[in-house]
Amino acid sequence: MKNFYITKKNLFIILYLFLIFTLFLESSSYCATPKIINTLTKAFENIEDWLLKLSTPAAAVAIGVGVFMKKFSFGDEEKIRTSKKIIRGSLFSYGFLLALDLILQAIKSLI
Repeated sequence: MKNFYITKKNLFIILYLFLIFTLFLESSSYCATPKIINTLTKAFENIEDWLLKLSTPAAAVAIGVGVFMKKFSFGDEEKIRTSKKIIRGSLFSYGFLLALDLILQAIKSLI
């Protein structure tokens, strides 16, 4: 007899099946949107707003750290390279968050 161990793969499969049964099958049995769907939608919108509000100061701080690191590197090549990576990474991640917000807004307008 084969023992059933809870591994990451098995846990993912169980949670995925639970999600399918609770969200998709339950919503088709009602004639309106269930309360759990409305609650989850509002929660994700709140999380999205919170991330956007937090990402702007975080990107500004990261860019500021990179600029000061570059300014006070005193010619050290490694510090200059690190500061460029910090600045580039923070700009890309902030741009990704803004693009993600635009994509989500476009999807919401289509629904």
